Amino acid sequence: MIDIVGKKWWYFLISGLVIIPGLLSLLVFGLRFSIDFTGGTLLEIQSSKINNSEDVRKIIQDNKIELSSLTKTGSDTYILRTKAIDNNQNVRLQADLSKKYGEVKELRYETVGPTIGSELAKKALMSLIVTSFMIVLYIAWSFRTVPKPYSSLKFGLCAIAALLHDAFVLIGLFSIFGYLFKVEVDSLFVTALLTVIGFSVHDTIVVFDRIRENLRRMPGKSFSFITNESIIQTMGRSLSTTFTVLLTLFSLLLFGGETIRWFVVALFIGFISGTYSSIFNAAPLLVLWEEKAGFHKQSG
Repeated sequence: MIDIVGKKWWYFLISGLVIIPGLLSLLVFGLRFSIDFTGGTLLEIQSSKINNSEDVRKIIQDNKIELSSLTKTGSDTYILRTKAIDNNQNVRLQADLSKKYGEVKELRYETVGPTIGSELAKKALMSLIVTSFMIVLYIAWSFRTVPKPYSSLKFGLCAIAALLHDAFVLIGLFSIFGYLFKVEVDSLFVTALLTVIGFSVHDTIVVFDRIRENLRRMPGKSFSFITNESIIQTMGRSLSTTFTVLLTLFSLLLFGGETIRWFVVALFIGFISGTYSSIFNAAPLLVLWEEKAGFHKQSG
């Protein structure tokens, strides 16, 4: 039998090696927020005659528009991110671009005010806090029939620990991506983060539910043995479910296009992390907590 619980410190170490660089990047570089949070204008244009982005930058500056970034997203498409501009400024900019390059097609024009961006950031943070709190309450209530002396609250808190693990992995890596590849965090990233949290908790509950069942079936066995047996019994289901999801995400990554690429990458990373934390972190952490509680009881 595979001894997952016995090697729990190795799995905790692996998690630390993934999370710590991301947290350091978060402290030093932070996240690169999109206009969804900071406010501003996103303009996507298409022209086969643009061969020098510096000329585009000069036209934007001549229109007294503050440019945040100019990214080439295809053979003839560009995304411009600027401080918030109104429709009149956009019309003048389009006219100047067309004057130089002929027909310039506007594919997208989005403007978000700084107040709306700040409000969205607050709501995103609040949604994460409320989600975590409700998960603890739900799991504590659902596992209220766990045999004594085990506490249903511990199951909920260990699920939250696994959830935070996945959130830190995802946020930390996107901080690194933002620094290295100029990847921005937008509302789609928040959607991906909440999806990953839901998946992680779902996977963790499957393992915890098997532990609850085996506590009744194996009354004479140690908690670590029961937990290890439960992880092995549910591992095949968890890996199979994740693998089928990753196949779908991989297809989207190849053929989904530029606009959802980093959203798919976030889901891809999060689902792998969620499966890992459910198997190798959440249940072993529960064992560690019970062992420490048992040690103190014996010592007392």
